[in-house]
Amino acid sequence: MGYKIVAREQWSEKVFMMQVLAPDIAKHRKAGNFMIFRLDEIGERVPLTIADANEKEGTIMIVTQNVGYSTAKLMELKEGDEIMDVIGPLGQPTHIEKKDGIVLGVGGGVGIAPLHPIMEAHHKAGNKTISILGARDKSLIIMEDMMRKISNEVLICTDNGSYGEKGLVTDMITRIYERGEKISEVIAIGPAIMMKFVSLLTKKYNIPTTVSLNPIMIDGTGMCGCCRVKVGEETKFACVEGPEFDGHLIDFDLLMKRQAMYKKEEHECNLRLG
Repeated sequence: MGYKIVAREQWSEKVFMMQVLAPDIAKHRKAGNFMIFRLDEIGERVPLTIADANEKEGTIMIVTQNVGYSTAKLMELKEGDEIMDVIGPLGQPTHIEKKDGIVLGVGGGVGIAPLHPIMEAHHKAGNKTISILGARDKSLIIMEDMMRKISNEVLICTDNGSYGEKGLVTDMITRIYERGEKISEVIAIGPAIMMKFVSLLTKKYNIPTTVSLNPIMIDGTGMCGCCRVKVGEETKFACVEGPEFDGHLIDFDLLMKRQAMYKKEEHECNLRLG
C-alpha cells in the first residue's frame, strides 16, 4: 500500500507542493524532522523536510524543486496517485525554548519550506519571530502567507529586485542588527553558499546561528556516509546527528565540495529527461 497524494500545487516552473496521507508521520513529526520518499522498487531514496502537518487529517506537506530524475518523476504524479514508500519522521528535532530576544529565521528559495515548522514552533513557544525570505527571483519566494502567520515581521528580498527589495539576505540581517534589537538566534536554511555567508556575518556580530544541512543527504540513515560534514574538529553525519548544526563551526567549503560529487551524473540524468 502506498502513500496517497491528496493535494498538489505547482508554485512555479520547478517548485511544487504536495499533501501526502501519512497519519503516523503527521502525528509524531516535530520541527526540524524530515522524511524520505521512494517512488518505486528501483527508485533512489530522496530526503525532504516535513514543511507542515495536519494531525487531524493525517497529512504531511512536502515542498520540492525539480532538480533531478526522482524529483522530476515525483512532479509527474497527480492528486490520487500514490508514492510507494514514505519513511519518517527522521533526524533530530529542533531545540525550542523561550528566548529573551528575537528569533531570526532566514530562508533561501525552497529553504523557506524547512524554515516554516521551526519558526512556527518558536512562535508557539512565545518567541518574537522575524523571517527573512530571499531568492534569485520572485518565482522562488514561497509560502509567504504561511510565514506571515507565524512571524511578527517578514522581510523579502530578491537578487534581481523582481519582488520585495533588491539585495541579499545578509543585507536584511544587518538592517535588523543595526536597529539595536537583541537577536537571540539566527536560523538559516537554503543553499550552502547562502548559509556560509550568513554564518560569517553572524559570527562577526556574535549571534548564535543554526543551519540545516538537508541538501547534502542521500540515504538518510547514515549508512552511505555521503552526508559527512566537519563541525569544528569533529565529523558528523547530517542525517542522523542533524540536520541542524552550529553554523559557526561548519566547514562550508568542504561541504560544498561534497555536494558537487554527483554533479556529472545529475547533469547526464537531466539531459536524458530533456
